[in-house]
Amino acid sequence: MQALVVTPVKDALEASLETFRAVKQSTGQFAYWVFNDFSSEETKSSLQAASQKMDFKLIHLEDLTDHPSPNYDKVLWMSQKEALKANVPLIIIESDVTVQPNTIEQLLAFAQANPNTGLVGAITHDEQGKVNFPYLKFKNEKRKGAIKTNRSLSFCCSLLSVEFLKRYDFSNLDLEKDWYDTHISHKAHEMGFDNYILTDLPVWHKPHGSRPWKQLKYSNPFFYYFKKWFSGKDKI
Repeated sequence: MQALVVTPVKDALEASLETFRAVKQSTGQFAYWVFNDFSSEETKSSLQAASQKMDFKLIHLEDLTDHPSPNYDKVLWMSQKEALKANVPLIIIESDVTVQPNTIEQLLAFAQANPNTGLVGAITHDEQGKVNFPYLKFKNEKRKGAIKTNRSLSFCCSLLSVEFLKRYDFSNLDLEKDWYDTHISHKAHEMGFDNYILTDLPVWHKPHGSRPWKQLKYSNPFFYYFKKWFSGKDKI
């Protein structure tokens, strides 16, 4: 086993199934865990069937906590514990991302060749092959290949190295937040690790596919910002 690969899921079934298929078709030796974060009963049933067909470990967070979704902190804590037990990197691939067959192996190869890596992310593209959210900040980047960056990386498709996992305990995450990619990116940098974005390793990202409520930004902006700011959604 070279890595633990995890995907958190909250409904968005069709996008999630596409993510699962791409991961399972990937080269390399890795364990694959899917965390169901209080999806609907219909989605839960479909995830159960998919786990049996595609052979991945399915964890229903409702069996472990009564805290309402999102439970990214629990996903990270459980994943870190398992990755350290196996002494392998943790790779997070979110449920609105489709990887290429060699994405996982390329992330692993880069981390192995660069031992001071904290996080390394594959750059996100749209269906037309153009850089898209959340990496629009690299859209006009002229450098190719691996770029060391102090800017935050997304968990869309990122590897967290074994050494970083050993030094930063995810049980210390701020439970008042919902998402942790910005915090963890900065923490790795503060601890002296190097973070990288791989501009020559694109993955297809369907923005907000894993967080359907964010589509309100386009259909009902007022309600979107109400949920974002006044309901505490998407705190980072």
